[in-house]
Amino acid sequence: MPQFELQDFAPQLIWLTISFVALYFIMARVALPRIATVIEERRDRIASDLDQAEQLKQKTDAAIAAYEEALATARAKALGIAQETREALAAEVDAEKARAEKQIAEKTAEAEKRIAESKSDALTHINEVAGEVAGAIIKELIDAKASKSEVNQAVSKALVN
Repeated sequence: MPQFELQDFAPQLIWLTISFVALYFIMARVALPRIATVIEERRDRIASDLDQAEQLKQKTDAAIAAYEEALATARAKALGIAQETREALAAEVDAEKARAEKQIAEKTAEAEKRIAESKSDALTHINEVAGEVAGAIIKELIDAKASKSEVNQAVSKALVN
């Protein structure tokens, strides 16, 4: 192998050194700055994207908080409206119930008044009816006619006892 011959070894080392230094300078002056620029641009873009994502996250959190607050307000308002409606309906029902109870009380009082009047009429006529019935019984039983005053007196005496 020609690389291992001692007379060619020194010039190969010199060319190796020259090639290495030339490649090093080319890489250091041309390729590496471009690569560094690309890496820096990517780093900046990633940082910018992360900042933008954080801002969007904060906006999203704020929107969620506003939504939850609006939802809580709407729920509270709905509960208030439902409570007001329940109270209004309860008041209506109570008013209707009171009106119905008043009507029932009036009709009951009227019916009691009529019953009292009927009872009073019946009691006033009971003596007459009792007298007539007693007279009819006397006539049927003993075939005699008693005077109206005697029959009424006997009925009054019997009702008192």
